[in-house]
Amino acid sequence: MAWTKYQLFLAGLMLITGSINTLSAKWADNFVTEGCAGSQAHSFQHPFLQAVGMFLGEFSCLAAFYLLQCRIWGRTDSSVEPQQSFSALLFLPPALCDMTGTSIMYVALNMTSASSFQMLRGAVIIFTGLLSVAFLGRKLVPSQWVGIFATIAGLVVVGLADLTSKHEDQHKLSDVITGDLLIVMAQVIVSIQMVLEEKFVYKHNVHPLRAVGTEGFFGFVILTLLLVPMYYIPAGAFSGNPRGVLEDALDAFCQLGRQPLIIVALLGNISSIAFFNFAGISVTKEMSATTRMVLDSLRTVVIWALSLALGWETFHPLQILGFFILLVGTALYNGLHQPLMARLPWCQPPAEDHERESLLGGNHTPINENS
Repeated sequence: MAWTKYQLFLAGLMLITGSINTLSAKWADNFVTEGCAGSQAHSFQHPFLQAVGMFLGEFSCLAAFYLLQCRIWGRTDSSVEPQQSFSALLFLPPALCDMTGTSIMYVALNMTSASSFQMLRGAVIIFTGLLSVAFLGRKLVPSQWVGIFATIAGLVVVGLADLTSKHEDQHKLSDVITGDLLIVMAQVIVSIQMVLEEKFVYKHNVHPLRAVGTEGFFGFVILTLLLVPMYYIPAGAFSGNPRGVLEDALDAFCQLGRQPLIIVALLGNISSIAFFNFAGISVTKEMSATTRMVLDSLRTVVIWALSLALGWETFHPLQILGFFILLVGTALYNGLHQPLMARLPWCQPPAEDHERESLLGGNHTPINENS
C-alpha cells in the first residue's frame, strides 16, 4: 500500500525534526566563546538550561492540542470521543523522571559524540522490557528477550568503538566512558517514566499531545526554579563553566549575547522537539508504531552521517557493527520480523487454520478500547 502525500510529509517531518533535535544540541555544545565579565573563552556547557528549553518545546504541544480541540469542537460529528477528566498531577511523577533523565542526557552529550549518544539511547528497550515484566505483569515473548540481549550486545560494541577512537587522549577517554555510562543511566530513568505513563496516565485516555504538553509544563517550571540553587551548588569536574557550579545561567546568557548562533541552535532544539512529538504521534496514528520505530532508526543514520560530514567525529568501523546489532535488537523487540516471517512458506498456517482465522480473527473494533 503506497503512502499518501500527508503520510510522506509526516514521515519526513519526524525524520528531519528528530535529527535536528540532537544535532542542534550538539552544535550549541561545540561553541567556544567568552562568558560574563570577560571570562576566558569556554565551551557552551549548560545542560540544565538546554533541558529547560527542551521542556519549553514540549510545553508548546499543549497549544497544538488546544488548537486541535478547537477544530474538533467546530465539527458537528457526534462520533468524536470527549476527553475524560483527570488530575494534571498524574503527570508529575513521569515529568520528574523526564526532567532527571533529560538533564543527565544533556550532561552526557557534552562528553560523547552525537551518533554514540543517539545509538546508546537504544538501551531504553532493555529497561522498559524488564520493568514492564516486573511492574506491569507483562510476559515477553522469546523474540523480545532475544531483542533485549541483542541490544545489550550492540551497546557493548558501540561503547568499544568509543573507547578505541579515544584511546590516545586519556582525559577524553575518561569523559567518553563517563558520558556513555550517564546515557545508559538516563535510559533507566526514562524507562521508569514510560512505565509510569502507561500505568497511571494512558489508562485515563489522555490525548498524547496533552500528555506531552503537561509533562513539559511541569518540567519547564520545576527545572527553571531549580536553576537558582544550581547557581550556587559546586559541581567540580562535572561543571563546564568558569565558576565551577552545577549550572550558571547568567554565564549562558552572556555567551548567547557574544555568539548569537548559539541562540539559533537553542531555538532549533526547542522548535524541533515540539514538531518531533507531533510528527511521532501522528505517524503512529496514521501508519503504525513499527513505522515510527524504523524512522527513529533512520534518524540515527542521519545524525551519524551529518556528524561525520561536519567533522564533529571520526569514522570507526565498529560503529557500523554496533548500529546494525542495535537495529536488529530493536526490530526483534518491536516485532518487525513477524511480517517478514509470515511471507515464508513454512511459516504459513494450514489452509483450514487460515479459514478459521479469517472467520474468528477478522478486523474488529473493541467495545472498550481501554481493555
